[in-house]
Amino acid sequence: MNVLVNFARVFVGILFIFSGFVKLNDPLGFSYKLQEYFSPGVLDIPFLVPYALGLAIILVIAEILLGVALLLGYAKKFTKWSLLLMILFFTFLTFYSAYFNKVTDCGCFGDAIPLTPWQSFYKDIILLVLILIIFFYDQHIKPFFSKKANSGIIFLVFIACLSFAYYVLMHLPAIDFRAYKEGTNIEENMIPKKGELLPPINDFGFYNQEGDFTDEILNEEKILMIAAYNLAKSEDEGWSKIQEVINRAKENGYRVIALSASGLQDIESLKSKHHMDIDFYFTDETAIKTIVRSNPGLVTIKKGVIIQKAHWNDANDIELK
Repeated sequence: MNVLVNFARVFVGILFIFSGFVKLNDPLGFSYKLQEYFSPGVLDIPFLVPYALGLAIILVIAEILLGVALLLGYAKKFTKWSLLLMILFFTFLTFYSAYFNKVTDCGCFGDAIPLTPWQSFYKDIILLVLILIIFFYDQHIKPFFSKKANSGIIFLVFIACLSFAYYVLMHLPAIDFRAYKEGTNIEENMIPKKGELLPPINDFGFYNQEGDFTDEILNEEKILMIAAYNLAKSEDEGWSKIQEVINRAKENGYRVIALSASGLQDIESLKSKHHMDIDFYFTDETAIKTIVRSNPGLVTIKKGVIIQKAHWNDANDIELK
């Protein structure tokens, strides 16, 4: 039993840390997934939507801390109860999503490892069994260090998690697992690969009142694209910083465009407020959120290939060759 308990301890601990890290790498992405769960068509708790980002950060840091605490053998009673309650909640959530076909990707491992709802549910069942073993046989778990040392490690991990979350929110995810990462050929990824029903990029395009300009724009030599999924929610300070980059891009022969899911009234209001002379195109809001985790964000594209992406905080880091 000692071997089984410690196997469960290591397996669950590492999995919780990994799962928490890939979501902490992209807390905005996880918050979008929580908003999907909170929507009327799923759990119908829309009052939580404004708090999705804060809840996302709390959940993923808790996940990492529980994984570390389990590996260290720290605060065993609190850790085992927290693990059990968390996995029971996630198991209910994944079963609900799978059985009623509510959310097609649970977001358990962010964009790093997409899982179907049923795959997520089976994963949670395995974890539930392992956590129950830990719960009933925790006497076999011995602390690695003294209580004081373990407390210090937990505190340092907590500070590291908060610092990392702040960094990726003020910039971009440290690791980009999405379909629009730098180096991606957009056109190639709009074609399904062998054995796939849908291509990696399936909800993207450049549209305006005159029609579809996707092919034209993706064949341009040099594009600077300003992506802002919702202009009303975008940062005014960001647009001020971006204006300088827009001017520099035009001087370097770039075609500068903006991509948004907002309406014409919001577009005209923004252009007037910031004295912007660029063409706006429309596409799906989810696609824009996926392209760059910044509102607004910057993307350079050459012949349909994504060259560089930047948060508006890093607007001046965009290379315009």
